[in-house]
This record gives sequence, structure tokens and C-alpha cells, in this order.
Amino acid sequence: MEKPVYQIAAIDEKNGIGIKNTLPWNLKKDMAHFQETTLKTHDPKKHNMVIMGRPTWESIPEKHRPLKGRVNIVLSRDLDYKAIKAHVYNNIEKVLEYADKNDDIESVFIIGGASVYTSTINHPRLTGLYLTRIHKVFDCDAFYPQIPEKFDKIKKLGTAKEDNIEFDFLLYTL
Repeated sequence: MEKPVYQIAAIDEKNGIGIKNTLPWNLKKDMAHFQETTLKTHDPKKHNMVIMGRPTWESIPEKHRPLKGRVNIVLSRDLDYKAIKAHVYNNIEKVLEYADKNDDIESVFIIGGASVYTSTINHPRLTGLYLTRIHKVFDCDAFYPQIPEKFDKIKKLGTAKEDNIEFDFLLYTL
């Protein structure tokens, strides 16, 4: 059965998402939103899957790898790459096949980085975008791609303020 596939990201006013393979901000409320969104399932017996590129995997502090309570997938061109307690794939289609065949997986979340977002933003299986829109511009060298027009339904899930920075939690759907 095909699983729903989402991207989840925090982006500044110029679609910036990172600098030097790290987040340019430290927003605990956004991290809590990310964790809640990617962990939450309707069926308590199931887990969600998170898909990330190798640099994103390596940017997560070792003590937090793998992301607990989720099936962790690392995309890498190097199939010999070892990611402890995570599956390594070099092809998004194979990852989605694996997810679809696995009855324990409820939803799939693509969590970055920039090249993974860009290569999947127009994927026919992508059903939604969970975006935290940060109302500030940061110094970034990695950017989220332009949002396709097909994601024309925007639901505001909440608003937060932290360290004098305001941000909205949004869900873009088809």
C-alpha cells in the first residue's frame, strides 16, 4: 500500500535552511514541532520513516542518531556507506518501495538536506509539505526549492515566537 510522503523543513524568508551543514537558528519550539510531526502516527503500532541525505545524517549529533521512534533512511551515492542503526539507499524509488511493503510504516517524511528536497519536490508521490516559515533572514548557504504551484492549499497549524523570532507552522497540500 502506498504511504503518504511529506517533506518537512524550517525555512527563512529567503528559503534558507542551513549554513555549513548546520541550522542557522536554534528554535526549540520548531524542533519540538519537527519531533512531534515525524513521530506521531494514527496507529500506535506503527512508526514513521524519515529520509535524509548523508550530510544531514552526519549533521545530527551522534547521541541523537538514529532519530528515535522512526525508521531512519540515509540516501548516499556510496552504497558502502555505513550509518549505524539506519538503512542506506542510493535511490528514492527503492526507499518508497521498501516503505510501501513494510506494514509497520505509516508515513514517510523527507527531512533534508537541500539536494534531497530539490530532487524530490516534484516527485509524484509527494503529498504535502510541512514548512516552518521563519519571519527573518539568516546567513544561509543551503536553500529550500521553490514550492510548486500544485501545493495550493495552505493550512496554518500554529504560530510561535522564540528569541524575538516569529515563525508559523504551515502544511501545504494538493
